[in-house]
Amino acid sequence: MLKRFIQYYKPHKRLFLLDMAAAFLIALCNLCYPVITRSMLNEFIPDRNMQLLVVFAVILLLIYVLKMLLNYFVQYYGHLVGVYMQADMRRDIFHHLQKLPFSYYDDHETGHIMSRMINDLMDISELAHHGPEDLFISMIMILGSFMYLCTINWQLTVIIFIFIPLLVVFAMQMRKRMSRAFMESRVKIAEVNANLENSISGIRVSKAFTNAKFEEEKFQKGNSAFIKAREKSYKAMGQFHSGTGFIIDFLNVVVLVAGGIYTYYGWINYGDLVAYMLFINMFIDPIKKLINFVEQFQNGMTGFSRFCELIDEQIEEESEHSKILQEVRGEIVFDDVNFTYSDGKEVLHDIDLTIAPGKKVALVGPSGGGKTTICHLIPHFYPLESGQIKIDGINISDISFASLRKHIGIVQQDVFLFSGTIRDNIAYGDLTASDEAIIEAAKRANIHDYVMSLEDGYLTNIGERGIKLSGGQKQRLSIARVFLKNPAILILDEATSALDNTTEVLIQKALDELCKGRTTIVVAHRLSTIKNADEIVVITKGSILEQGTHEELLQRGGLYKRLYDSQFKTMDEEV
Repeated sequence: MLKRFIQYYKPHKRLFLLDMAAAFLIALCNLCYPVITRSMLNEFIPDRNMQLLVVFAVILLLIYVLKMLLNYFVQYYGHLVGVYMQADMRRDIFHHLQKLPFSYYDDHETGHIMSRMINDLMDISELAHHGPEDLFISMIMILGSFMYLCTINWQLTVIIFIFIPLLVVFAMQMRKRMSRAFMESRVKIAEVNANLENSISGIRVSKAFTNAKFEEEKFQKGNSAFIKAREKSYKAMGQFHSGTGFIIDFLNVVVLVAGGIYTYYGWINYGDLVAYMLFINMFIDPIKKLINFVEQFQNGMTGFSRFCELIDEQIEEESEHSKILQEVRGEIVFDDVNFTYSDGKEVLHDIDLTIAPGKKVALVGPSGGGKTTICHLIPHFYPLESGQIKIDGINISDISFASLRKHIGIVQQDVFLFSGTIRDNIAYGDLTASDEAIIEAAKRANIHDYVMSLEDGYLTNIGERGIKLSGGQKQRLSIARVFLKNPAILILDEATSALDNTTEVLIQKALDELCKGRTTIVVAHRLSTIKNADEIVVITKGSILEQGTHEELLQRGGLYKRLYDSQFKTMDEEV
């Protein structure tokens, strides 16, 4: 994992190396003060050499000016290295998310994914900058201090350094405990984010049902779990810091006692003792940095571990020899298709169906029968368990995803619109389209007149998920988007079932216009809207029960007739 982490330094290695060089010079600057202090106490002051005292004071001041500039460089450009790496990782995650199959989004909430892209990457960024820098400076300071202390009195230095392994062993043991605690904390943060995203998105529903108290209780439950996880991680962190702090304080006691004994017996002089004490304090600072590094490393690598989990998720696999679909006629053939979702639930079995080019086929039947699943299989959103689906005689498994989906337009009941303008959302059907083409698509979808009645016209902002529009207006925008895409195959998945009768008539006119000249698959709840379909296929319990025209199916007196009679009986009762 560490090797993968280091790979992200490569694009920014020049800036990183400059940052490390600056950190190295800062460490050398820090080592100068006790060296100069020792010379002043042992030589310049006893010899009353004021000239050298002033010269070295000026040199020390210049060193600190240089250190100030180097610190600026490290704080500014060093942080940029972390930001650049964070941006690269976020880019890789987003790129990877575009390639993940529908099944991944079935099982993972948006809040969990957002937590990995924001919270986790922030800690990784801090590690990317401070980690190598703190580690490098600390090692230089410790090594430099040790070598110089040995020149003063190597026996005393060895006595002090005997305690370092104790500190290292303690830190390593605590690191394992912190690792488990921080990973659990990350999971709970992701759950809180997921619940929060879900609650905020559904705030209008909770208000409508006056369920604010229930939402608060649900949020507080996740928040309490987060607090417990955080308590555990901070307990481990507290034990780590208090334990290492005690060892460092004990080290100070050792230096004070041992240094006092050595001075008492004349093995070192007062100037050397002062320099020794200064060096020991400078030696302790990098140890503290190393201790902080362990915590930072744990935070960052925990986040990077979760980053790798997401990056390693299996993407949609295309055939190595995938074909480009061109000049599509629109023939669709289901050949003994079977499909089971990842949870083991079998949805479709033994589906054999042929849809001729340019024909309109309606899928009807009870809810949960597999109609929407059939629609999702045509664009290859899910891999088949067995059998094959062919477009113009070519197995969709042999067609590139982009090429296949380019020729398929989908209008669903639950319309998703992006935050932005009306123009942006229509243009999503063809990002290269001209304004004239966008306006023409809007006209054909019967939305142009409404758009022109708005103050900002096509530049009107529609809010999050199109919240400022009515259901019918959203649906017509989605239809305009498909008009602009101009696909050979059209899928209408209960596109009008959520609309009132007046709006449905208006939408239906736009849909009828959209269906002209295209192979169309319609999933319909209201059977009155599909009476003119070229063929009606009745799906129940994952199998085809009946198929034929409206009149043929009524004459057979099967499930379709019962569904049809039931709907019209309900309509008569309502009237």
